[in-house]
Parts: sequence; C-alpha cells; structure tokens
Amino acid sequence: MGRFDCDIKKSGIPPGCNFLWGEPFPVSLRDESQNVAIRWTSVSATKQPPTLPAALRAAVRSRFHHTGSVAISAVCCYFDERNATRRWVCPPWNRSPTGSTFCLKTDSELMIERFCLLSVLIAVVTSTCAAAGENSRPHIVTILVDDMGYGDPQCYNPDSKIRTPAIDSLAAAGMRFTDAHAAGPLCHMSRYGLMTGRYPFRTNVGLWPKQPLIEEGQMTVASMLKQQGYHTAMVGKWHLGFRENGYENPLPGGPVHVGFDSFFGIRASTDIPPYFYIRNDRAVQPPTVPIAAGNSEGWSPIQGAFWREGLIASDLQLKDVLPRFTQEAVNVIQTHAQKDSDQPLMLYLAYPAPHTPWLPSPEFAGKSRAGMYGDFMEMVDANVGTVLKSLQESGLADNTLLIFSSDNGPTWYETDVERFQHDSSGGWRGMKADAWEAGHRVPFIVRWPGVVKAGSRSAQTIDFTDVLATLAAVTGGTLGANDAPDSFDFSPALRGTQTDKGLARKSILIQSGAGFMTVRKDGWKLIEGLGSGGFSEPRRIRPEPGQPNAQLYNLNDDPEEANDLFTTHPEKVRELRQLITTVREAKGHRLVDE
Repeated sequence: MGRFDCDIKKSGIPPGCNFLWGEPFPVSLRDESQNVAIRWTSVSATKQPPTLPAALRAAVRSRFHHTGSVAISAVCCYFDERNATRRWVCPPWNRSPTGSTFCLKTDSELMIERFCLLSVLIAVVTSTCAAAGENSRPHIVTILVDDMGYGDPQCYNPDSKIRTPAIDSLAAAGMRFTDAHAAGPLCHMSRYGLMTGRYPFRTNVGLWPKQPLIEEGQMTVASMLKQQGYHTAMVGKWHLGFRENGYENPLPGGPVHVGFDSFFGIRASTDIPPYFYIRNDRAVQPPTVPIAAGNSEGWSPIQGAFWREGLIASDLQLKDVLPRFTQEAVNVIQTHAQKDSDQPLMLYLAYPAPHTPWLPSPEFAGKSRAGMYGDFMEMVDANVGTVLKSLQESGLADNTLLIFSSDNGPTWYETDVERFQHDSSGGWRGMKADAWEAGHRVPFIVRWPGVVKAGSRSAQTIDFTDVLATLAAVTGGTLGANDAPDSFDFSPALRGTQTDKGLARKSILIQSGAGFMTVRKDGWKLIEGLGSGGFSEPRRIRPEPGQPNAQLYNLNDDPEEANDLFTTHPEKVRELRQLITTVREAKGHRLVDE
C-alpha cells in the first residue's frame, strides 16, 4: 500500500511527454460515473516517486467500503494538439481484475490542456491473495464500558428508558450475543479473564491493590496480537495492579509490561483513590491533593455521585475522565490512520463509566428517563459514538473487528426499577457482583464488516476468557499449552459457520463476588451457596442442618431463577459439582473432555 511501482517507460506514453514536477496540487477522486466522491488538496508531485497521503488512502477505503490493499501508480494526461483532444494513459497491468479503478485528476482544466500532468491512480486490488492477507489481520478495537446492565441498551431492551443510538448502531451492523458472560461479576475479575483467557478464580484477584495480577511472561490479548504484528494501545481503566513504590516512581507490571505499546489511563475505578492519570508506566502528575468523599441524596451509598475520600492529582477532575479517555482514543485512531504503514491497530478502550460516580455533563443532565444514571449512560453512549465516528472518518472502520461489552452487571436495585420503570438488568435476576444472571450476563456485540452478518444474533454461550482464543484464530496466532487455558474460539459463530455439534464451549464457570462457584451447562445452573453471593439481598444465607446448601435452576424453563430445583434433581447437582471439581483441578478448561 502506498508504493509507486509503475515503470512509466512501459506505460505507452507518447514520446516527448514531459511530466510536471511542481508544488502540491488539488485532486478529486471520481467514481466510475464520474461523480466526485472525495476531494484532496495536498497530493505531492514534488519528488519521484510521488507519495499518496495515508489519510487519502484511508478515505478511499471508507468511501468505497474497500478492505483490500491500495496501491498507487502513474496516469499521464497529455494534450494531443493534432486532434485537439485530451488523452489519459493508465498502465494496463495496474488495473484491477474487475476493472474497478479510480483516477485522481487535477481540478484545473487549464493545467490539463497545457501540460502533461502526473496524477495518481488508486487501484483497488481484489486478487484473492491480497484480500485474504489483509482480511486475516483486521484492525481490532475493544470498547469495554463499566457496570452497564444487560437491559440498558435499547438493542437489548426495547423498553429501556435510556437512549443508546451508538450502541444500537453496532448491533444493527453486527452480531448481538444473548448469552455472553463476564469472566466474573466484578471489575478486576472480568478484566483479568478478558486480558489473559484464564478464569479469575485461578489466581488471587484480590491482590490487585498491592501487586500486578498478570504474571511476567503470561500471554495476554495484547502480547499475542503484538506477536502478530499489531500496534497495541490501551486507553482507560486498568484495575489489574502495578508494583507500586511511590507514585513519583515508575509503575511496572501494568499495560506496557504485558504487551501494550502504549497506555493512558487510571489505576482503577473513579471511586477508588488515589485518582491520577498514568502515561505508559509513569504518573502524569502524582496524587497530592486531598479530596473529600462524594455522595448523592436519594440513592444508595454506592450510587449517584459517589467516590471515596483520598488523594487526587491536580490535573484530574473526575467529571472530565470519560471525555478525556474518548479524546485519547480518538488520538490513537487518527495517529495510526496517518501512518504510511500496513500495520494493523489493536485498541483496548476501557471506560470507567457508567460506574460511579455518575457525573453527566450539563448537556446530558435530565435528558434520560432513568435519573442521573440514565443521563450518565446516555453520555457514555455519545462518547462511544465519537469513537465510532473517528474510526469511520479515519477510514479504518470497514476493516475493523470491533467488540463492545460491559465488564459486569449494573448497580441497580429493585427500588430503582420501581421508581423509574427501567430494568437495568433486562429481566435477569440480581445485579453486579451476584452469582445470579444479572451479575455477569452482559451485552456483547461484534461488528466486523464483510464477515459478521449485519443485524445478526447468536445464542452461543461465550465468556470474556474466549476473546483471546477467538482473536488468535482470526489473526493466525497460536496458543501454547499454558496460554489462555480457559479460552475457547467462537470465531465460527462470527463467520456464520457455527453448528450445534461444533460448539467449542459447552459449559462456563464463574465465581461470584462473595466467592460462590457457579457452573452453567445445557441450560442448567448450579450455585454453590445460598443467597446472591454479591450485592443483592439476601447476600448470603446460612444453610439449615439437613437443608439444601446450594441452588439449582433450569434457565431454559426458568430464566428468572425463581424455581430452585436443588432437592428434586440430585443427579444434576452431582453432575455439575463434579464438573466444577474437574475444571478447577485441570490446568485449563480447554483440556477437559465434556
């Protein structure tokens, strides 16, 4: 892409044709109907060979929905004085097999009539080899929001009181998964599974405030894609720990030490101090300013404009974190699009919202029908829309595999449902941290133009841990015996080739916030404990002697988890308990023969 490889001596140009090597001149990209599709003002013909700006190549990809390679070659325009006609010569070997070529011609008719000009031919190369090579390495963008419920986006809940046009547009253009699960129902648990392809119960994720959760040399989504030649960037909330030794010193063990080329973000949530920005592995400004706790009347102690007291950096305001991350992500996209390179981009954008504190900016305050949470959620959606617009304008969107999801369920109580007539959990039982479905069942959308069918839906059970194996399959990466041990490839579902017999993941294991082990298989769900195991009441119930000490549900018949079948199906309890034991004792779920 971007090579000038045409030998003008072989192009059939008449003798005596002199090329104009002058200052940059304006050009217009016309389609085959000669309609002007794109105008550009800075194609340079000041040197041989001329260069085609990366942003113009990107514009061609976007305007013509092209995912193949883009090359440039010479077109000579000359004025035949004998016949008083203009003639254009396009080298025949640079035409595409389908004849779909586009010529960039100068806008100045006077220059065309007086001079033989060098212009630019953009050839859409559609050979099988070129197309297969490029499509095997799409750009990859993952947008992970924080504490958004299954029932918040209108594409998952038509009765939602929150407008989510950006998220809905992804579902309209891609695949909506209806049985997708975070690796755990809390922030650090789900992020660990997403990054490593390993169940978070296999390590002590509670150590994140003191040390990195990802071990040195452990494969991550970023390190795998980096091996595949990707430029890897992260923006947003990390929450997987650093080796901290004073915030004036480097912070090893974070994103740039586990496979990311760059990182701009925060240590954890925007309600967990200290609050400060990190660039790569250094604090932009250390947190030195005391900040009092925040709260909101009319909400629970962990809702509203809630944050904990502590220290904050002087360059950070909590209300500005969400838009700041959006701008950083846009900068990553624009910078990459401007590079004269075929290197694919991997961007992981981890928003810390709509997690508390709920801080909608003035233009969103009071706009939803779900209180300040709904207002903040609409602001999140607008920021997602800004990122999608940047991908489109930069010309990357049509060759981007984009994943959108939430890290766990919402902080939304039954009283909130009654007050606003908005069910953030989307009909599932419970909320964030719970073993019940709403704690970990999340919206999960994949948009991949030309591969994933627009407006499609999949009921395939998937887990955040499956992202690593899936992206490895998409990009040609390989997993070693100890890499991503609990990750299953769901790319056949994306390509529309999945069959019931060929389902990779047959069961899923999740640990609740309070430690209840949960297993799902064939619609059956066993929870090793009584109560929610999370934030919903009752959180934990002590079993009575001789009474059930766990919960069993058949989600096929009882998606609300209202009918506990523990006492009536002892054989299913034994089967699922054995599966928990087998998977926990195995080095990886992929090694278990079910």
